[in-house]
Formats: sequence, structure tokens, C-alpha cells
Amino acid sequence: MNWTIIIIETLVMTAAFTAMILIPLMKNPVWWIHDYPEDIQEEYFKTHERVPSKFFTKTVLLKKGFALLVTLAVMLGLMKLAGAYNFWSAFALSYGIWLFIDWYDCFFLDWVLFANLKSVRLPGTEHMDAAYHQKKYHFVQSLWGMLIGLIPCLIGAGIYAWLFC
Repeated sequence: MNWTIIIIETLVMTAAFTAMILIPLMKNPVWWIHDYPEDIQEEYFKTHERVPSKFFTKTVLLKKGFALLVTLAVMLGLMKLAGAYNFWSAFALSYGIWLFIDWYDCFFLDWVLFANLKSVRLPGTEHMDAAYHQKKYHFVQSLWGMLIGLIPCLIGAGIYAWLFC
């Protein structure tokens, strides 16, 4: 496998992930309301109409399911471009990129950027500095992300091995 291509792929995927999160968030923070800690959601709903905000709602599952399918398709191309040579190398590549983005999301986007960027706070919750700096909440969400990532990465590696090995 070509490590230069893997590094470039990881950086491009991280930039794409950041855009996929930030663009809707800057336009409408409520778009990702299900990713905010519950105390922030409750404060928001005191002054705004309640919208579905639990993970297992139709809207959330559609958003995240679509993102997983797109990720699966993109990962197949990345595996081929990087020169994965069997199931395990394809899985290691895809899950490695997944983990990098998951940790970037937790440790940079959630802990640093979103905790301090007032423009992504839900209206009426701008004063909740401590709630936006909850590191444990985002760390636990990152652990779930690591677990969920196994699914598209294993499926993708299986499809890759079936098609190209």
C-alpha cells in the first residue's frame, strides 16, 4: 500500500467530513440537535418548538444511514487507490481513516472548536459554557463512533476483497 496516498486520502476525508458537519451547522445548528448533550437540548426546547432529537428517530437514522452509505462507497475507492491487496489490508486502511476522523471529531471539533465557537450554539443556549465543554459526553460518543465504524469498514473490506482480490 502507498503511504503517501493513504495520508492524502485521510486529509481529504477529514476535510470533507469537516465540511459535511460545519456547513449545515453554521446555517442551522438545529440540523445536528441530536448530537448536542441532553442538557443543552432541554434548555433549547424551553424556548423553541420541540423537534425529534433522539438518535433512533427517522430523521436521524436517514441522515446517518445516508452518510454511512456514502462513506462505504468512498472507502471502496480509497482502498483501491491506496493499493489494498486483501480483506485485512482494506479493513485496516478504511478503519484507520475512520478512527482518525472519529478522534479528530472528538478531540478537535467537539472539545476545542464547538466548545468555543459561539456561532454553532443552539439559540438560547449561548450562556451554557460548561455544558458545551463536556469532554466525557463527547468521548463516550466517540467510543460509539468507533464501534459503529466497524460495520461499514468490515462490509467495505468484504466487498473490496470480493471485487478486487
